[in-house]
Amino acid sequence: MLLQAGQLLSTFGSGMSAIAYPLLALAVTHSAQEAGYVGAVIFAPLVAFNLVAGVAADRFDRRRLMIASDAVGAAAVAALAFAALLGDATLWLILIVALVDSTCGVFFRAGSSGAFRAVVPTTQLAAAASASQARAATVRLASPPAGGALFGAARWVPFLADSISYAFSTASLLLMRTRFQEERDPAARTHLREGLVFFWRLPFLRTIISLISISNFTVAGVQFSVIVLARRHGLSGAAIGGFVALVGATTLLGSVASPLFRRFLSLGAIMLSELWAALGYVVFLAWPSVYVLAGAFAVQAFCFPNTDAATAAYSYALIPDRLLGRAMAASNTLRAAAAPLGPLAAGLLLTHVSPRTTIAVLMSVTLAAAVYGSLAKAIRERPAVEL
Repeated sequence: MLLQAGQLLSTFGSGMSAIAYPLLALAVTHSAQEAGYVGAVIFAPLVAFNLVAGVAADRFDRRRLMIASDAVGAAAVAALAFAALLGDATLWLILIVALVDSTCGVFFRAGSSGAFRAVVPTTQLAAAASASQARAATVRLASPPAGGALFGAARWVPFLADSISYAFSTASLLLMRTRFQEERDPAARTHLREGLVFFWRLPFLRTIISLISISNFTVAGVQFSVIVLARRHGLSGAAIGGFVALVGATTLLGSVASPLFRRFLSLGAIMLSELWAALGYVVFLAWPSVYVLAGAFAVQAFCFPNTDAATAAYSYALIPDRLLGRAMAASNTLRAAAAPLGPLAAGLLLTHVSPRTTIAVLMSVTLAAAVYGSLAKAIRERPAVEL
């Protein structure tokens, strides 16, 4: 409860600043192109530093690593809030703070994998992972409007709120008495290669994470297509925001329904549900309306938290504590690297072919992954773990 409560408040603050960063950059530069640099800077650490953070989580005390990440992130965001209050915020300062803030988040999450498993019994990992997904869905649904509203009140307010929110995360970590890692051999060396090799030698994890990476690629492409088609149809920004909110709502609903999924479906079926849900795009092929596409995407989003929770539970159960940071870093890097390629592919397709063909291609890739996953021996004969 301490871990979840602290992260709920902290990630809510981060969600508010995430929407405020590009808004502040746009207000300062009056250039959509330069404001777009912020998104790239926020994403870059997810690929550049994930593996380094994994090594740090396995080498150093995870609680201290998480608290240090909180402290540096809070200081950076507070500095930007102060600069915005004085009217001295520049694009370079925004980019630097966004980079530092995002990097701190990468190192914090590397340590939090150990914290999560330390406080959750193996038999409750799936349920706890579902609760984490519900928390994340709530934050994605509520924090952007809150951040936009606070930015409207004053440019510096959402960043100050985010800086303060870090204190709740740090307080929850200090109050937890459980150790975040098992006893370690002080003389043991922590090599990145060891974690990568362990991850690669587990056929189940290697296969399921690869399939989820494919899904991340196609999902990002579909989401981008929704936005582009909405603009082509002359829909307002508020309408596009409504599509985003709809996805957030169905993701949250999927998290709430997680116990029913686990009661009636096997974990293997749950992990592949996000892929098979792409069948819903057939409706768009028959009736190519942006509203139909947004609805089909929202239906697929209902499965996202359940697939992610089941995969996370298996990962925590199978990976030894001493390798947890590095092996999870390999998994997260693979998934993160695939996502930005989706909008690129969708943009190229939408430029040269029809929206119907674009979605047909993305759907076909997803369903091919679903068929492969359903037939793959690594998933059908997955390790026996009681979750």
